[in-house]
Amino acid sequence: MEWKVEAGYLYTRKHEWAKKEGNVVSAGITDYAQDMLKDIVYVELPEVGRRLAAGEGFAVVESVKAVSDCYSPVDGVIVAVNEALLDQPELLNQDPYGDGWMVKIEVAADYENPDLMDAEAYRAFLQEEGH
Repeated sequence: MEWKVEAGYLYTRKHEWAKKEGNVVSAGITDYAQDMLKDIVYVELPEVGRRLAAGEGFAVVESVKAVSDCYSPVDGVIVAVNEALLDQPELLNQDPYGDGWMVKIEVAADYENPDLMDAEAYRAFLQEEGH
């Protein structure tokens, strides 16, 4: 199966994505992650103002199959959460890179996480993992 991997986004080894616009990084789960979870029925989002370190859990996604933690792709402070997911968790399945964004995190102007992969590296990672 071929999962959608968006160019211009960065990816974690735990299947979260990050898209930086200025000093704000939008984050969510990848198409691969939503496909593995199947029908998502509940999302627990963090509080605005919470400080996160890269790799720290920030949300919980519950599906008919499993409960999974989501991990921050960057260091920073949460400046927005996608409250639409509270009433429509299925947005994560329908549009993981668009309407299914989970949080927006403000980062330092020069911040970069060297552990994040570009789209090409993430596709190769999925293949290496046997997906």
